Amino acid sequence: MSGLAALVLAGSRGGGDPLARAAGVSHKALIPVGGVAMLRRVLDCLCQCPEIARIAVSIERPDVLEQVGAAALPKPVQLIPAAGSPSASVARAVAALGTPLFVTTADHALLQPDWVAHFLAAVPAGADVAAGLARAEQVQAAAPETQRTYLQFAEGRFSGCNLFYLANQRALGAIETWKLVEAHRKNPLRLVSFLGPLVALNYALGRLRLRDALDRMGQLGGMRADIVEMPFGRAAIDIDKPSDLALAEALLRADGGGAPA
Repeated sequence: MSGLAALVLAGSRGGGDPLARAAGVSHKALIPVGGVAMLRRVLDCLCQCPEIARIAVSIERPDVLEQVGAAALPKPVQLIPAAGSPSASVARAVAALGTPLFVTTADHALLQPDWVAHFLAAVPAGADVAAGLARAEQVQAAAPETQRTYLQFAEGRFSGCNLFYLANQRALGAIETWKLVEAHRKNPLRLVSFLGPLVALNYALGRLRLRDALDRMGQLGGMRADIVEMPFGRAAIDIDKPSDLALAEALLRADGGGAPA
């Protein structure tokens, strides 16, 4: 894949973000991680990805892009005003940018170009929408201290990696699913319950196969949903709470604290 547009979700949830308030900044995206605003870390990473040609940031205030020096980056960065939720912001971005579209989040401060390359290269042929997942074993091996919410399938436990690919307009069928993910992202059983009582029962019993869940999701949304299994455990680490921030700082210190390379 080449010539792709990338969307970085950087808007604030309603009521503000407690991490941002604690750090004294307007948006979580401006919190420094290893001395560099997390949004700038993500933008620096995407600028190093040959697959990505242009970048859009979904956020409410243009001055945030000014604060992270977006205008000086080697790839064009545009603002798309954030909507009321991440799912609505993605829908707005698709209307502005079209598809295919790569989507990630500003709090993915550890994002690396090789993760993006692997994800994009591994999107299954025929997928309308794809999401990156990492197995719990790899996440815990990469960062034993991390505390993540895992989805339990018959094949094992998985964590989301905030990496998404929307191949075409049919991918918009995933927006309604995204709304449910937003509402129940910390409660896996409730999250899968919208797929139907039999799916929820199989999930509760540990018998639900990932492919079956994806197929059911596709039936409801009128699209084919797929996943890319990420071999990088750190790809599941985003920054939602103080312990995540401390962990990211510690991992960067262990790596020398540098920007994405």
